[in-house]
Amino acid sequence: MTVVKSTLPEEARQVVRTALQDTLVDLLGLSLTGKQAHWNIVGPRFRSIHLQLDEIVATARTHADTVAERAAALGDPPDGRPETVAKDFGLPVPARGWLRDSDVVQLMVDSLEAAIGRLRERIDATEKADLVTQDLLITVTADLEKQRWMFAAENVPRGD
Repeated sequence: MTVVKSTLPEEARQVVRTALQDTLVDLLGLSLTGKQAHWNIVGPRFRSIHLQLDEIVATARTHADTVAERAAALGDPPDGRPETVAKDFGLPVPARGWLRDSDVVQLMVDSLEAAIGRLRERIDATEKADLVTQDLLITVTADLEKQRWMFAAENVPRGD
């Protein structure tokens, strides 16, 4: 059943469909990673990082909604089902159980860095296919880079 017809040519639609779906999975998984760490963090920097994790979760969830709605507007039903995220998510994830604050910071730096790298590839891929989607991916990337910077700043060894 086709409910919404795309305004893009089929070739461009294929590129955009993949970029948006993969970004949706990354963002939903990133929000789950952030919440898992949020619930299990321990250590002297518990409170500040605990709150900072809520920021990344909110950012990821907001962008996931925007990305999914962009896909829907172009005639591609987004797939954010748990089984899809579990099957397709490829970013670093936290270990089970309590997580040391320093390990959470490194996890978030690594996860955000990986997500940003994947987004940059999608930005390149959508350049000719759809500048509107490319612009959306650029915005997501900028926000994730800001979050990565904030976590990376937490990771500076004492004395540096």
